[in-house]
Amino acid sequence: MTAASWHARIECRGMVAGAGFLVGPRTVLTCAHVVHHSEPGTLTVSFPNRPDVTAVPATLAVHGGWAGGATDPGDLAVLELSRQVPQSPARFAPVDAERALPGVALEAYGFPDGYEEGQLAWYRARSATRIAGEWVQLEAVTGHGQPLTHGFSGAAAALPDGRVVGMVAQMAGEPGVLVARMLPTGVLARHWPALAELLPDGAGAGDPARRLHALVDRAEDTGLVCSADQLFVDAVGDFGPPLPPGGFPSLRAAAGYVQCEVAEPAEALTRFADRLTELLDGPAPAAPAPSAESAPAAWAPILIEVDHSGAGADQITVAVSAYRDGRRRPVGTARLPRAGMQAYIQRGIDRAFAELAFGADELLTFTLPRDLLNLPVAHWACSAEDPTPLGCAHPVVVTDRSRHRSARLRHQLGKKWQKLAAGGAPVLHRVDCGTPSLGLRKRLREQEAGLAGFAAPPGAVPEHFEAGLNMPVPVLLWPREGCPGAGGHTAPCAGTAFLDALAPRVQGVPPAELPRHVQLLREEAAAEEEAERHWARDVQLLWDDPRCFPEPPASLHTPVA
Repeated sequence: MTAASWHARIECRGMVAGAGFLVGPRTVLTCAHVVHHSEPGTLTVSFPNRPDVTAVPATLAVHGGWAGGATDPGDLAVLELSRQVPQSPARFAPVDAERALPGVALEAYGFPDGYEEGQLAWYRARSATRIAGEWVQLEAVTGHGQPLTHGFSGAAAALPDGRVVGMVAQMAGEPGVLVARMLPTGVLARHWPALAELLPDGAGAGDPARRLHALVDRAEDTGLVCSADQLFVDAVGDFGPPLPPGGFPSLRAAAGYVQCEVAEPAEALTRFADRLTELLDGPAPAAPAPSAESAPAAWAPILIEVDHSGAGADQITVAVSAYRDGRRRPVGTARLPRAGMQAYIQRGIDRAFAELAFGADELLTFTLPRDLLNLPVAHWACSAEDPTPLGCAHPVVVTDRSRHRSARLRHQLGKKWQKLAAGGAPVLHRVDCGTPSLGLRKRLREQEAGLAGFAAPPGAVPEHFEAGLNMPVPVLLWPREGCPGAGGHTAPCAGTAFLDALAPRVQGVPPAELPRHVQLLREEAAAEEEAERHWARDVQLLWDDPRCFPEPPASLHTPVA
C-alpha cells in the first residue's frame, strides 16, 4: 500500500471524467463539473494505487451549488460510494496553512488522456490572495512539466508531506499555458460545511473549534431554532468579515465559516460557542399539557423543506425529515438543480417512512417559499416505478416557509388551533374573484377565520394570500389553476365554481382531519373518466398546525456524507 492510495479516478460510462480523493470510508471529493453530465448508475470510482480494490459504483450526495459556468463558484461535488473501501482517507493540512502556500510545490495526481494509471504534476501558488474570494492561482514549478490538463479536475493539491490544502478546479484556457486554479480547503468547507469537521486544528482554533462542532451537533439533534446569521455577526464582531451574500443556509455552515475564513478564529469560535450554549441551556417555559379536545390528530409528519439556495436561480436546497415520538429525525439534505428536485424528494420520502412508528398516520408536509406555494406536489408520482400521485396515496399539505419558521406566527397559529378544537368545525370564508384586498385582513380577523377558500392561485391574487398567511389563517385552500384574473366578473368563473363545489365538502369537517379528507377528494377526482375536469383535481391545501411539529423545523444544512 502506498501513501498515494487515496487518490481516486472518476469514471462515467467507463470513460475517465476526472480525478478525486477519498475523505471518508465511503466519501470522495471531486469537482462538480467532472460529474456534471453523469446520470444515475453511470459513475464509478477506482483507486489506481489499490489494484486489489475493484471499481466502486458512486452516487452524487452533495452538490456545491456550481451553476455550470467556467467561473461560477461552488465547483465541488461529494460522491457516496456504494461500499466502504479498505483505505485510509487523505489527510488535510490546517486551514491556516493556506497563508504559507506561496513558493511551496504542490503535487497533483490526475488522469490526462493516455494515462489511465495517472500522472503527477507539480504546481505552486505565487500568492495566497484568492481570486474573487474563491480560487488560488497555481503556476507550474518548471516550464517543461506535466500541465494540468483535462483529467486533473478534482485532484487533491497536496504539500510535499502529503497533506491536502485544496483541490484543482480550473485549467488554463490555452494549451501549453502552465497556469491553473485550485479551491483551497477553506473554500471547499464553505460550500460543503461538513468538511470543517474533517480539518485539523489550525493556529488559534483547537479546543474552541471542537467545542463548537459538538454544540452544533447538539443543536441539530434537539432542533434548536436560532438565527445562524446573527450568531455569526455576534461572533466576529464589528471588525470581522462581513456576512456573506445571502447569509448562511444552516448553523453548521456559519460555524464552519468562522473556523475556516476568520483569521485567528479562537475568540470568534469561543463567542459563537458561548452564545450557542446559552440558547441550548437557557430556561424555556414548559408548555401546558394539551387537553383531550385540543390535542391534534395523531399525525406523523414527514417534512420536506424546499428553499432557494442563493447559488443561482436554478439551484434549490431540500431537506427531508421525519417526526417520531415528538422528535425530528433528519433524513437527508442536498443542494441541487431544480430539475433534480422531484427525484431527490421521492427518494427522501421513501427513506423517511423507515423513521416513522409502525402503523403511524403519515402526513407529507411541504414547506415552500411563498413564490413556490403553488408547486404541484400532490401531482408528483410516488416514485419512478409507481406513477400514483402523492396526493392520492397520502395526505399531502403545503405550508408557507416564512411563517413556518416565525416564532411569532407559530404562537398565533397555536392559539387559533386551540380555539378551533374547542369551537367545532369552522365555516369556509370565501375570497371570491373581485374581493377587494383592502380591508381583507381586518375582515379575516373580525370573523376569526380558521378556514379560507380562494378562487385563484397565489400568483393571481398575491395581496389576498398575504392577508391570509400573515393574519394568520390556519387552513387555506385554492385551485392551482383557478381563475387567472384578479378582477371582478359579470358572470360566474372557474374560481366561483370551485368555491361553490368546495364549501359543502369541507364545512363541518374537523380541521385536524382536513388533510385526510382532501386526500379522499383527490382520489375521487382521479377516479373520474374526465379527471382533468373535476373541480378537486387541482385543489391545494395549506394546513399549518404547529402542534404537529413540537420541535422547530429542520435546518437546510449539508450533512456529513
